[in-house]
Amino acid sequence: MPLPPPPPGSGSSGLPQPGGSSASNPLGAPAAPATCYRHPNTETGRRCTRCGKSACNRCLTTAAIGSHCLDCAKAAQPDLKTRAKFWSAGQPNLITMVLIGMNVAVFIGVLLWTRDSDALAGRSTEAHFDFGLAKSILADGTLPSTRGVPIQFTEPGEWYRLVTSGFMHFGIIHIALNMYFLYVLGPLLETPLGRVRFVMLYVASLLGGSLGVLILDQGGLTAGASGAVFGLMSAAAVGLWRRGVNPFSTSIGTTLLLNLFLTFFIGGISIGGHVGGAIAGALCATVMLAPGHKPMKAWATYATPAAVALISVVLSVLIVNAA
Repeated sequence: MPLPPPPPGSGSSGLPQPGGSSASNPLGAPAAPATCYRHPNTETGRRCTRCGKSACNRCLTTAAIGSHCLDCAKAAQPDLKTRAKFWSAGQPNLITMVLIGMNVAVFIGVLLWTRDSDALAGRSTEAHFDFGLAKSILADGTLPSTRGVPIQFTEPGEWYRLVTSGFMHFGIIHIALNMYFLYVLGPLLETPLGRVRFVMLYVASLLGGSLGVLILDQGGLTAGASGAVFGLMSAAAVGLWRRGVNPFSTSIGTTLLLNLFLTFFIGGISIGGHVGGAIAGALCATVMLAPGHKPMKAWATYATPAAVALISVVLSVLIVNAA
């Protein structure tokens, strides 16, 4: 900062001058001490290396070169939109974790809402009857009982069950298995597909599983993310096959075959939900996970899961109305 000139009429600065009188020294007046730009009563000998403002230690932050004042440090930060993009780029499996969080939140919500230990033990609760899926519930609002007499407990046509049933689970083991497979399969597909198309694949598989329930399952109440998970599993297998890899030589294909075997030979498992989800996922992956040397049009990778989801809903409505 420029030094002030000596006051008018001052005959001497009181400082020794080289070669003679001190009266001719233009620097005779003492410089005013520098103070912090935010704390005027605080003297400081430091400055911001970016703008040059005097600042005390409290108002300087360490920078790559030197120190910056608080104003310069704030100006150097990216805006909120840019910071959000940076954060998002550092979360490669964001949608997978969100889906897991949604399923777990619904499971905990059912426990808190019903206060029923059956929710942990794998038995039906009031929430399962309200949001689970069965063909008879959609057709006439009834559910078959063990005595063969339908139980009337709701109005027909509650189509939201096609989606909500995919977030309900029967017990801690049921949700733990589904969330484990979602945690393993999600990153394999979310990274190459991107978040939007991964969500579309998941929803198409879920709705395909609901359609399978209405076609193949008879009577009982169905719930769970198994249809969507089987869709992801079959999509991963088809993606390997489309790239020239035999999926049955990998753990993906082996796991898919093992789970399909258990689906057909262990009671109490929704055959329609698993098979329907697997078929829907495979159809989507045929287009969405095409190899690089045989690429599909970008619009087709979005249109295919949307078409599978729409067809699943339309067929579900037609099947229920024909019942």
